[in-house]
Amino acid sequence: MQTAAPYPIDTQRYARCIAASRRIRWDIDRDVIRGRSFDLSHKFLPDGLSLVDELTFLTPAEQRFLSQVQGRTYANMFGLVERFVSAKVTDLSRDHCLGDQTALEALVRFTDEELKHQELFRRIEKLVAVQMPAGYHFDAMPNDVAAFVLSKRNWAVLAMICQLELFSQAHYRASISTATGLSDLYKDVFLYHWREESQHAIMDELEWLREDARIENSERDAAIDDLVALVAGMDEILQAQAKADAGYFLKVTGKQENSVQAMEIEATVLKAYRWTYIVTGVLEPRFCKLLGDMVSEAQMARIQSAMAPLMYAMPASGQPLRAMAA
Repeated sequence: MQTAAPYPIDTQRYARCIAASRRIRWDIDRDVIRGRSFDLSHKFLPDGLSLVDELTFLTPAEQRFLSQVQGRTYANMFGLVERFVSAKVTDLSRDHCLGDQTALEALVRFTDEELKHQELFRRIEKLVAVQMPAGYHFDAMPNDVAAFVLSKRNWAVLAMICQLELFSQAHYRASISTATGLSDLYKDVFLYHWREESQHAIMDELEWLREDARIENSERDAAIDDLVALVAGMDEILQAQAKADAGYFLKVTGKQENSVQAMEIEATVLKAYRWTYIVTGVLEPRFCKLLGDMVSEAQMARIQSAMAPLMYAMPASGQPLRAMAA
């Protein structure tokens, strides 16, 4: 067991996370769901994330339904990634067991909250399934995905987790919280999720910096290869889910599955998923600053080269931040 870290422990930042955790603690039934069900007369995801407004041949009702399909997947995706996040944070907490007890408490709270989030998203899937037509499926298996992610080097896993939790903050602040016409229950799910994830992102940063200080440049080089592999693995999940979600939408709406419009729907859903789950993370300013301070110019060039084929996936407006808030 590692009992000391070369990177100094910022006890006060962990302590502030504990204080915030105590102050904002919420309950799934009492605070979030409150006996409600989903109102399908409203969108789930805003256009800045779903990109349904780019499918101009769809009726408003069809755009609304496609946003609900994508919003259902959005909740399931967070339930998926939080399986490996909670496992990794449990592992990180062992480093502090015989060391800084404030850091230990903060990470234990982090794990507890991630487990609660997984339960929240399982509950949301059950509620949505009652309201929406049969036939939707989300096939990525949380334990299989977690096993793949956790097989990679710590630096790469922590980079991915930090990116995920930072872009979840950006999605809520810039898009979900400001959008009009969304389901009230759906907005509340991500309001309460955001409140706790704000602290998690701070601890992600602290633990990633601690890991970065521990390793040599040669290990960081290898970890960058792992990070690229993790993004590629995420993209495989997104390709499969975009195909499944587009197929479900076409079947429910009665549209021809082999038409030009069907191909455009699937391509736009995949573009939206790459934008939402990969590109917004690549562009997130705090993540960019952290990564840029850790890697060399040559290492950054490798990362950018690997990401280049995915960077087309932005809103058609060409103004990502403004479009996300639309």
